[in-house]
Amino acid sequence: MTDNAPAGPPPAASPESSAPAPAPATGVPYDAVVLAGGGARRLGGADKPGVQVGGRALLDRVLDACADAATTVVVADPRATARPVRWAREEPPGAGPVAALDAGLRLSTAEYAVVLSADLPFLGADTVHRLLAALRDGDADGAMLTDDDGRDQPLVAAYRTASLRGALADLATEHTEHAEHRGLTGLPLRRLTAALRLTRLTDPLASFDCDTWEDIAHARARIREHGHVLNEWITAVKNELGIELDVDTRVLLDAARDVAHGVARPAAPLTTFLIGYAAAQGKGDAQSIAEASAKVADLAIRWEAEHNGGGSAPDAG
Repeated sequence: MTDNAPAGPPPAASPESSAPAPAPATGVPYDAVVLAGGGARRLGGADKPGVQVGGRALLDRVLDACADAATTVVVADPRATARPVRWAREEPPGAGPVAALDAGLRLSTAEYAVVLSADLPFLGADTVHRLLAALRDGDADGAMLTDDDGRDQPLVAAYRTASLRGALADLATEHTEHAEHRGLTGLPLRRLTAALRLTRLTDPLASFDCDTWEDIAHARARIREHGHVLNEWITAVKNELGIELDVDTRVLLDAARDVAHGVARPAAPLTTFLIGYAAAQGKGDAQSIAEASAKVADLAIRWEAEHNGGGSAPDAG
C-alpha cells in the first residue's frame, strides 16, 4: 500500500488506496513525517524500521499511531508498509536527520506536521493527539515529548509547518556560507530546535525508542506483560489479516467464557470463529459481532440450563 515519491521501483505492496484518512480526533488536520532512513549503527546496521516488536515492524507501529494524518511521508527507501504512505529521500542519502526532515516536509501541505522517528514501539494515537492539542492551544512553534531523564525528543513532536520551514531555510543559508558545511547535511536536530519556541510534554513510555538490541528486548518483553499482551496480540492479528475493524474483545471473551463453562472448553475457540463468520455474513462491523456474540451467549446459557435440568419435567406449579 505505497506510493512512490520520488520516482523509482515500487516496493512489494498493494497500490495506494484512494480512501481519505479518518478525521483526527483532535479536529486538527495534520501531516506526518516519519524518519526511517538512519544507519542503525548501534544495531549493527540492521534494518531497524523492519525489526518486529509484538509481531509488527517498528515502522508499521509508528504508522498506526499517525493513521489519521492527511498525508504521511516516510523518509527512506520505499518498502512494503501496512498502510499507504508517500516516500521521500534526503540528498545525499544518509545526510542526517535535519536533511531528512527537510525532504519529508517538502511533501507536506498541512498547517501542522507531526514528526516521528520509526523506532517508537509504544507510541499511540493518543500521544500524537495530545501533542497536536498542546500546539493548537498555545502559541509555540512546536510541542515535543521529553523522556524519563528530561531529554528533548524532537522526533516525537508536532510543529507548525511554517515555523519549521523557516527554521530549516535559515539553517541551510547559515551553513551554506561555510565551506565545511553544505546545506543541512550532517547537522544535529538540536541546531534546528534551538531556533524554535517549544512546549514540552513528558511521556517516558511513548518517547521510548529502540537504539540497541537491549532496547528491542525490553520492548518485546514489556508487550508480553499481562496488561498489554491481549491488545497487542489482537492488533497484530488484525494487521496480519488486513482487518481494520474495532473489536470489543470483552464481548468475545464473555461469549467464549460462557461457552467454555456451559458447553465444553474446546467449543470456545470454535464458537468465536463462527461468531466472526456470522458477522461477516452481515455488515461485518462491530455491531454485527456484538449481536452474534449475544445470541451465542444466550444459547450457551440455555444449553447449560438444559444440562443442569437433566431429563426431569418442569414443575406443574
